[in-house]
Amino acid sequence: MVKFVKKMQECPECGSNQFIQDETRGEVRCASCGTIIKEYMVDSGQEWRAFDSDQISKRSRTGAPLTFTKHDKGLTTEIGKGLGELYKVPGKKRAQYYRLRKWHKRLIESKDRNLSFALSELQRIISFLNLPKPVHERIARYYEEAVDKGLVRGRSIESVIAALVYAVSRQFGTPRTLDEIAEASGLEKREIGRTYRYVARELSVRILPADPKEYVPRFCSILNLSDKVQANAIKILKKAKKMDITSGKGPTGVAAAAIYIACVLTGEKRTQREVASIVNVTEVTIRNRYKELVEKLGLEAEVEEKTKED
Repeated sequence: MVKFVKKMQECPECGSNQFIQDETRGEVRCASCGTIIKEYMVDSGQEWRAFDSDQISKRSRTGAPLTFTKHDKGLTTEIGKGLGELYKVPGKKRAQYYRLRKWHKRLIESKDRNLSFALSELQRIISFLNLPKPVHERIARYYEEAVDKGLVRGRSIESVIAALVYAVSRQFGTPRTLDEIAEASGLEKREIGRTYRYVARELSVRILPADPKEYVPRFCSILNLSDKVQANAIKILKKAKKMDITSGKGPTGVAAAAIYIACVLTGEKRTQREVASIVNVTEVTIRNRYKELVEKLGLEAEVEEKTKED
């Protein structure tokens, strides 16, 4: 394999700083004049060959990659994890086994105990809300930073985790509403909101106001609506944003109204009640946002015509 590399040094012959690294020959040469700069390089790659994914997994001798979603980054071991391990120990050694297990648990730092509990709670919420892996990783990093700064002291671990889920899911463009997070965590919205404001300020997590467009794909998927409805709803919201209609309004209510208008225009029937139950807003909110959008975007005639056709 041949690849271009850029070194800090210069070629002693021509002064060029562009070099070619030839891994098959084990040498580095100047790209301009061909002078050999370095030779007899050590091959740091694997010494075995594999021809399919099964062979790669069997012959590979490296462990799993480091991850912040585990309190020990996936590196440390635990003595006596699970009851199955006990039966592998001879009877004479079991007393020693119990002592080792006890002292191993005692020597774990309080931070590790905290992270162990918190990250298992985070795993449960991530699974419940169906959030992607990058969001999971970022929340775990923020939580460890919060523990190091002492932000968790005096607050429940669950509320800090829930607050970070709310913040980071918005950062990554996959927002979840406070109602959804409250349902997943079993906490009150007021407590999550209060902790969110504190943690975001202390960790310098800058969160922009939620964009209604970010809610549309998920709500459309839950309502089993077509891509055409989704595209129309996003188009309506883009126009509304340009005309400054959405500012100061709840993003979920605006998204729900746009989805309802898109359903009417494309002929896919969904009642305001159905949309409201999925989005978790009231029918009155949808009706008010619907009227504002239709009037200010000039869609009254088109909506009336489609309604008559139905």
